Amino acid sequence: MNTHKTPLPVDLPDADALCVELAELIRPCLQPETVLVGIHSGGVWVAQRLHALLALPSELGLIDVSFYRDDYGARGLHAKVRPSSIPFDVEGRRLILVDDVLYTGRTTRAAINELFDYGRPERIQLAVLADRGNRQLPICADFCPWRIDLAPSFELVLSAADSGRLQWSVDEHA
Repeated sequence: MNTHKTPLPVDLPDADALCVELAELIRPCLQPETVLVGIHSGGVWVAQRLHALLALPSELGLIDVSFYRDDYGARGLHAKVRPSSIPFDVEGRRLILVDDVLYTGRTTRAAINELFDYGRPERIQLAVLADRGNRQLPICADFCPWRIDLAPSFELVLSAADSGRLQWSVDEHA
């Protein structure tokens, strides 16, 4: 798949500032038993920042949904599969599933399927830095500081710079 950077007609917001805004959206809804679960890779970066900003005492959960995706047969295995780590009991817990971008909803569906393999949570809420619309499944974010409308030919990408700062870019598929 060939991609190239395409300038957008709007400026991309500061991703680290969006993390702070997202933490403030979540803070009033936190319960003592709430835990965060980040989806590799961008969601893990966001979850790590939220975990620190919210000063949560519980451990952070990390999941890789590669084996749970409904397009696994067509796409194959992602080159950077990472192990999932859920260091707490999911049964009856309040979970906040964290990802960088909500698009079709398929990654979220895969993550929920994987979480249920660990147990039956009391509740799962979804926190994302960006919602770009064009859902294919009936999934919506409970917490989201930024909505952007992008054509399907564009991909919104969150990356971590060497300095540790998070940054957005947009790739256009040829």
